[in-house]
Order: sequence, then structure tokens, then C-alpha cells
Amino acid sequence: MTKQSITQIDVAGKRVLLRVDFNVPLTASGEITDDRRIEMALPSIHSVLQRGGSLVLMSHLGRPQGNDDDGRFSLTPVAKRLGELLGQNVAMASDTVGDDANAKVSQLVNGGVVVLENLRFDPAEKSGDREFAEKLANFGDVYCNDAFGTCHREHASMVAVPQAMADKPRVVGLLVEKEIRYLSAAIESPKRPFIAILGGAKVSDKIMVINKLLDVCDHILIGGAMAYTFALARGGEVGKSLVEPDKVDLAADLLERGGDVLVLPVDTHCGDDFSADCNKEVVLFGAISDEFEGLDIGPETADKYAGLLANAGTVVWNGPMGVCEMPPFDAGTRRVAEAIAASDAISIIGGGDSAAAIEQLGFADQVSHVSTGGGASLAMLEGKTFAAVELLDDE
Repeated sequence: MTKQSITQIDVAGKRVLLRVDFNVPLTASGEITDDRRIEMALPSIHSVLQRGGSLVLMSHLGRPQGNDDDGRFSLTPVAKRLGELLGQNVAMASDTVGDDANAKVSQLVNGGVVVLENLRFDPAEKSGDREFAEKLANFGDVYCNDAFGTCHREHASMVAVPQAMADKPRVVGLLVEKEIRYLSAAIESPKRPFIAILGGAKVSDKIMVINKLLDVCDHILIGGAMAYTFALARGGEVGKSLVEPDKVDLAADLLERGGDVLVLPVDTHCGDDFSADCNKEVVLFGAISDEFEGLDIGPETADKYAGLLANAGTVVWNGPMGVCEMPPFDAGTRRVAEAIAASDAISIIGGGDSAAAIEQLGFADQVSHVSTGGGASLAMLEGKTFAAVELLDDE
């Protein structure tokens, strides 16, 4: 999947229509609580501006239902923060393809930046509408996809816009280029031992990636609430733990197929309530009493997983080991993060909660790559191809 990069084309005097992923978390008052996705787009943005191009940036934010009358999903705070990071004025259009967007784009000069309002204010974005896409396509001389977090979506800005720009350069940004390089290499030619760590709530969310990784991994370490469905499949007791009863047979099939590759916890840190000050106990995996629920892997499991990770050649991590936002049930996730950071492995943190955890725990600069796309990274690990990338210009 080698695609032409934004750095390989001449952008001087041209408007680059850049699809970014500025889906950042905001407080109720519109304050950005984590600007990592903005910062991750800066290399592509700098590449264009430093070489005499101008930028029209388009992104989604949240899941608005039509127009956002109360401003909760406006990209205005993002444009302000981007301007601070760039040290220059960033124009903010009050619409996406309307009069204000057209006016601000037409006023762009070389080195200038305009941010279009949230793509998802128009239902045409998610439906892939051609007319909407053509209006966006008219804003650019070059199309660049640097929104890895939505590469698995066939939305207008991801697919229909580059289709409408078939006679113009269509390239990947530096972030998408990096994401593809790390994730495809992990599957195609991993340094061994290759260890995947999978957590989160549901076996059903990870079934396809588990099936794929069983063929290529040396070990798959299971944590999070999904582990309790596996415990049920082995005839264990799970108390009040979050489980998927309708996926027990599926979990049993995966256990049979996985053999020694699929590694389950050996103990569980439990609580009698979903709170930090609940009564707590550590029990053997699959031996949770009726009044308790599993909230983290236990210390023996954390030691076992850390020992395996110490000798890993490649590590892919997607999903926390427990309720990582609520001490003391963050201990398992913290221990895994520490072990990954301390290892010499090529380490890829697969977006979503895992990325947030590695950032919050302070280990982001000690791993090889932190993905910006949880769902997209899972899809790539499953071996899926992305129409949003396939249709771009080959190198």
C-alpha cells in the first residue's frame, strides 16, 4: 500500500484540501482537553505552508445531529488552538460549503490556512453525497488524506471528494503514511516474538482481529471485561462482571483454536461496586463470587504479562486491562504500559482508550507509535483494505 506522499508533490502556489482528524475531546464550555490529534497533523500542515502552499482543512468533530445550534460541536476552538500552535492566524469558516466557506477559501493567500466548519453538520458527509463532495473538491488543487482515524469510513470527504478530484494530485499525509507503515509492517513482517495485547469490553468488538492475529502472533494477551466472557466459556464464575452471554460459544471456539497462543489472566482484581472506594479482593481467574465484579487483571497476571513483554520483538496493544480511569483498578493497565515502555520491542499503541492511557501514564514518548485511530487500527490489523487510501495516487 505505497502511496504518494504530500512531501513528494509541488504545492507552491496551490491550495491543498487536507482531510484531518480534529475529533478532539471538548469540555461543556468548549475547552480542548487533549490536543494530540491537532499536533499529530502538524507535520503535514508545516510541509505545505513551508513550501508556499495554502491549506483548506476539513474535519468532523463528535456526532452532531444536523446543525449545531448551541456550538457544542463547532471546530472554532480547534481553529483557535491550531493558530496558537502555528503562531499565525487561522481563518474559521462558519459553514462547510456555503457562502462563508467559499469567501474565506477565495481569500486564501500562499501560507494561509482556513478551517471549514464540522463536516458532519451536513448529513451529506456520512452518506457520501456526490454533490456535497464536488463542492468540497472545488476548494482544492491537491487532495491530501491525513485522517487515519476515519480511513475505514467511506464518507464523502474520505472517498467521494478524492473521486471528484481524479484529475488532480491525491496523496497521503505524513500521519497516514506513518500509520500504514507501522501497522502493515506489524502484520506482514513482525520482529518476533510478536505479542498482541487485547482488552476492552467486548469479545465481539475484537473477534475479527483475534482471528487474524492467531495466525501471526506468538502470544495474544487478553484483559479487560472481554476476559470474563472467556472465563464463562471455560466454566468459570464471573459474579457481576460485564460479560456477553451470547458470545460464550464464540469465545470457546477461539480458545480451542488459540491453544497456547491465546493467554488468559490467572487472577482478577474485583470490587463489590463500580467505585474506587468499594470493597476489594483478588481471586483466581474464573472464581469471582456473586456479589463482586472483575475490574482489572490481578497482580499475578500483570507480572506474567510483563514477563512476556520483556522479551517481545513487536507489541501491538489495543484496549485497557481494566477500569484504567479509576484507581486502584488502573494497576494492570499501568503495569502493562510500563513493561511495553521498558522493552526494546517495536511497540504500536492502537488508538482509543489505549492511546489515552499511555498518554496519561506518561509513556507515550517511550513507545514506537501511538495510533490516532482505534477503529481504523483494528481494521488494518484485521487485514482490511481502505477505499479512502486505495484510490489515492500510487508512488
